[in-house]
Amino acid sequence: MMNKPITVACVQAAPLFMNLEGTIDKTIKLIEEAAAQGAELIAFPETWIPGYPWFLWLNSPAVNMPLVYDYHQNSLVLDSVQAKRIADAARQNSMMVVLGFSERDHGSLYISQWIIGSDGETIGTRRKLKATHVERTLFGESDGSSLTTWETPLGVVGALCCWEHLQPLSRYAMYSQHEEIHIAAWPSFSLYNNATAALGPEVNTAASRLYAAEGQCFVLAPCSVVSAEMIELLCPDDARRALLSAGGGHARIYGPDGSELATPLGEHEEGLLLATLAPSAIIFAKLAADPVGHYSRPDVTQLLFNSAAKPPVVKRGLPAELQGELPAEEEE
Repeated sequence: MMNKPITVACVQAAPLFMNLEGTIDKTIKLIEEAAAQGAELIAFPETWIPGYPWFLWLNSPAVNMPLVYDYHQNSLVLDSVQAKRIADAARQNSMMVVLGFSERDHGSLYISQWIIGSDGETIGTRRKLKATHVERTLFGESDGSSLTTWETPLGVVGALCCWEHLQPLSRYAMYSQHEEIHIAAWPSFSLYNNATAALGPEVNTAASRLYAAEGQCFVLAPCSVVSAEMIELLCPDDARRALLSAGGGHARIYGPDGSELATPLGEHEEGLLLATLAPSAIIFAKLAADPVGHYSRPDVTQLLFNSAAKPPVVKRGLPAELQGELPAEEEE
């Protein structure tokens, strides 16, 4: 539970696209910058490592195969040497880190978030419950165990990615765990801007803001920036340049009443948003409306929430030391 004000940092930056080692270097630098400014927690965008796979929205799956291979090779494996570098940086800077990354688990990729304590130890990991639209050609999905929160020295922390914030039942499942600090990780609002508002900054920053007001919690909404180098790599012609534009950074920090707590950067700017979070703000907000407490009507509507992990294989055999103790079957 939050028991004191804390300073937090929210990242708005461009990764070194599909460059695992380079983006880890930048990750460590941002952790150090946040620590130098007094932050105790830093939040990174969705798939910060190795960058969001914009090519999924620009080409057919067949055309994307070479890029898919490179993306797979530059995705992060937990418990790897590369992951240890980030954990060590968290410990050396006494920083809680919430990292958005493409997780490589053997042959599969997942849109994941890794919560690292200020001691460098893993507090928890989660995976996006269901990849959005064409993301499903690259990423797997998770189960109810990823709709969770963690009790940390800074407060009750939870996280979701991108359009998970447009899933009302998932939001309510998170609110029911009395979240105090929520990380709403986004890629960049640079895609199809002339075609639909649903992928743009107005709709999606509003989703983060509503989450704060609806759940009466602090929301850090880190956001990537699409760099000129990414446009050069991914958009070789005018048709694709019309679909993906540079910039798109719209990081935000919101209070439990939906107020903005940090001055936004320009959409092409890179840097850190910083804010001090006061726990009293949660109490004041919940006095007015607590959707899982005094403002709920469970006699009218209730959420059925299966939080169990669903592994693909469940082994039901006896332990090896007991297998020899069963009586032999009689022959007929």
